[in-house]
Amino acid sequence: LVASAGDPTIRLRPDRVVRAAWTPDGPATLDIRVAGERRFTAVATGPGEAWALEHAPDLLGRGDDLTGFEPSQHRMVARATHARPGLRLVRSGRVEDLLVPTILAQRVTSQEAARSWTRIVKAWGHPAPGPIPLRLPPRPEELAARPYWEFHRLGVERSRATRIATACRHLEVLQTAVDADPATARDTLVERLAQVPGIGPWTTALVARVAAGDPDTIEVGDYNVKDHIVHALTGAPRGSDAQMVDLLAPFAGHRGRVIRLVTSVVPRPPRFGPRHRIVPVDQQ
Repeated sequence: LVASAGDPTIRLRPDRVVRAAWTPDGPATLDIRVAGERRFTAVATGPGEAWALEHAPDLLGRGDDLTGFEPSQHRMVARATHARPGLRLVRSGRVEDLLVPTILAQRVTSQEAARSWTRIVKAWGHPAPGPIPLRLPPRPEELAARPYWEFHRLGVERSRATRIATACRHLEVLQTAVDADPATARDTLVERLAQVPGIGPWTTALVARVAAGDPDTIEVGDYNVKDHIVHALTGAPRGSDAQMVDLLAPFAGHRGRVIRLVTSVVPRPPRFGPRHRIVPVDQQ
């Protein structure tokens, strides 16, 4: 949900988050503050304020189900769980929030993707409701109608611009998957994302994890995650997607949760060689 510290759609503080987004009822700005131990207060403004307030608990992990999660199966997972006991996986309920920022990150570093997202929101977005000067992202139909060369001026090459436009045209059918029964939302969303040109397993995993709140998705094809997980669980400096999947098998049902825990606590593996552009498996 956060592209970078400079993301113009959100403002983060240690005890507060203010977020501007589109809801089914229109734009809304949601202001969530810490009010005590695992207690929060939320205020919303804009036409979509009722929807934003109704779903605010999901953004705080209300629906995250830890049933079946056994961190003791690996000492590093147990250590990470002990270090982050309050970590919960969120459910935004909106594919629109994730789709474009994730596609922007397909072939570049996270810093490059964040810069492009910030430029897009500042150039084509809309003022958010409320007193805090945030920006709403452009609507999917607005992005789908823009020619690729307009994206190029904002640091997005033709291939990603085309994928964004194509995905935005499929957004309605993708959103209906999330709006369906939560028990089947993840599987339906993954199935439909796989049918969209330019959307592969890496993009699908990241969108499904947050939009549908799925704790089991694995971002196969990520340049860094496989090394991070293999290093944390075996000590090896590098690893493969196949090794990562095997190591996470005992945590089936919560493999995505383990990735979030481990990567947020355990140091990255040592880096070797020159830096270069990142190309997820989706687009290789």
